[in-house]
Amino acid sequence: MSAMSLALLLAAGTATAAGTAALYSARGLRRQITALRADLAAASADRVERAAVPAARTAPAAELSEIRAAVADALAEERERELAEARAFWAAQEARDLAGTGDAHSLLPGLEALADAESEAAESPELAAARRRHPSHPEFSPAPSPDDHERTAERLAELAQARMPLADVRPGPLGTLDVYVFADGTTLCMTPGHRETSERLAGALRDGDEPVLLGGSGVSGAYALTFSCASGTVYVLADRVIASL
Repeated sequence: MSAMSLALLLAAGTATAAGTAALYSARGLRRQITALRADLAAASADRVERAAVPAARTAPAAELSEIRAAVADALAEERERELAEARAFWAAQEARDLAGTGDAHSLLPGLEALADAESEAAESPELAAARRRHPSHPEFSPAPSPDDHERTAERLAELAQARMPLADVRPGPLGTLDVYVFADGTTLCMTPGHRETSERLAGALRDGDEPVLLGGSGVSGAYALTFSCASGTVYVLADRVIASL
């Protein structure tokens, strides 16, 4: 055997050994990659199980009824408290107005008897009943009939159709009750009041710009009113509106 043949044999053996080693390494690497993929899949499944949102807790019907009743009672108490504060505010304001009138009358002592007689004659049964119906009266009770909502919505539609302007706006304390008086004598008592909106309308009146009612509607027991004035359109939302003439 020549030296050339021996060299070829050695080269072939070396190449075969190198190929075998490479194949063995590739198979080992493939097993490691397969195991790594299995570990990643298991970790991902565990993470999804941990991040799953738990099912909503179901409460018995009796417990839900008690919660609704408690919320309704709390809202009713808050509304009664707000109306009581509004009544006290308007009563105090009327007392101040009456006190101011009394001071003016004290400057004319000879007319006291005449003023008393005129006040007694002017206090008709209809006027006394109207005073009791006003939310500022201590004997007022917010117990509307089922037709009050429809009548109020109809009255608002009539005012909007007539393009009736506002004559006076009286913001209530702490946003409890606002009073809107129209030019035809219609009075709207709205609760809860909105201080910023009522003051904007009152400012328009002071500037000589009479806001006009464009539309009023009742939706789901609440009310939406739209006024137009020189400064733009003003929207008023209220849970309850009482309209009286």
